[in-house]
Amino acid sequence: MGAVTPGLVCSHHHLYSTLARGMPAPPRTPTGFAEILEQIWWRLDTALDLDMLRASARLGAVEALLAGTTGIVDHHESPNAIEGSLDVIADACAEVGVRTSLAYGVTDRHGPDGARRGLAENERFLRAGGRGMVGVHAAFTCTDDTLAAAAGLAAELGVGVHIHVAEGSPDEAAGARLEPLAADDWLIVHCVRLDRELPGLLAHNPRSNMNNAVGYGRPARKRNDVVLGTDGIGADMLEEFRLAYVAHRADDVTASPDTAWSWITNGYRLLPECEGDRVTWSYDHADSPWHVAFTPGIRALDVVAADGEVLVEGGRPTRVHLDEVRAHAAEQAARLFALL
Repeated sequence: MGAVTPGLVCSHHHLYSTLARGMPAPPRTPTGFAEILEQIWWRLDTALDLDMLRASARLGAVEALLAGTTGIVDHHESPNAIEGSLDVIADACAEVGVRTSLAYGVTDRHGPDGARRGLAENERFLRAGGRGMVGVHAAFTCTDDTLAAAAGLAAELGVGVHIHVAEGSPDEAAGARLEPLAADDWLIVHCVRLDRELPGLLAHNPRSNMNNAVGYGRPARKRNDVVLGTDGIGADMLEEFRLAYVAHRADDVTASPDTAWSWITNGYRLLPECEGDRVTWSYDHADSPWHVAFTPGIRALDVVAADGEVLVEGGRPTRVHLDEVRAHAAEQAARLFALL
C-alpha cells in the first residue's frame, strides 16, 4: 500500500489542449512567443466547437484524476463556440468526478462583439450558480474598456479575475494597465515579465513557460502567494512539482523542494474541498517533498472523494469507461485537425 494523501489541484489549465496532441504543423515554424500564439493556439481556439470541448474536457478530467488531481481551475477560449461553453466543460468534468473552477477568457482579438459575448458567458455561468471567476485572456489582447468591464463584473459578482499577466514580451505593459484594477482575489497567471507588484494569487506554470521559451518568472522572489499549474500541458501535478523544483534550483542553488511543494498545497485555497479527497499512490513516501522530488513515475492507484465515493480503483476511473472517453476524444481531434 502506498501513501494516502489529499487530492491535488491543477491551478491553471486549458482543458481543450488535450485535443492538440499530434495536431498538424503550423504554416511555418514559430520563432517567438507571439508567433506561437498566432500560428498554434489561436488557430486552435477558433476551430473549436462544443462537441470538441466536451470530448477534450472529459479526457482532460480523466487524465487529471488518474494523476491524483481531483480539482482543475480552467481558463478557456473558443471564440466560435462561446455561449454555453462553460456549462459543457463543467458537466463533462462533473461526469468524471473532478471538481472545477471555470472562466471564459475574454479578449478583443475577435472584435468588440467577441469581448461582449465572452463577458456575457462568464456572467451567465456565474449567476446561474457555476463555480469560477471572470476570465480575461491577457491585457495585450484587450482594450482598457474591456479590462475595466471584466474587473467590474468580477467585483459585482464577488469573484476574482483569472488572467494571463506578462507571460511574454507582447504583454510587458500588463503591469501598468492592470495596476489600477487588480485585487487580492485575482488569479494572476505566469507573471514572467511583470515589472511591478500586483495583488492576487500567482499561478506558476514552469513547463508551459519553458515550452514557449518566455523565460523563468522567479516566483519564489515575488511577494505573492504562489500556486502551481500546468497551463494545459497535462495535469500530473507531481510531475509539475518536480519540474518546478528543478527550475527553482537552477535559479537558486539553495532552493529546496519544500518551496515548490507549498505551491501545490496553496492550490487548496482555490478548491478547498479537494483537501478532503484521498489518493493512494504507488509509492510509500508520496507525502514527502524530498522523496517525490527525486522519484519520477509515481502513479495514483485509488482515488476516493471526500464523501466516500471511489473515483479511481486500481488505476481505472469508475464513473466513465476510459476506452470510450479516449475514442471520443480521438474522433473529435480528427475533426479539429481537419479544420487547421
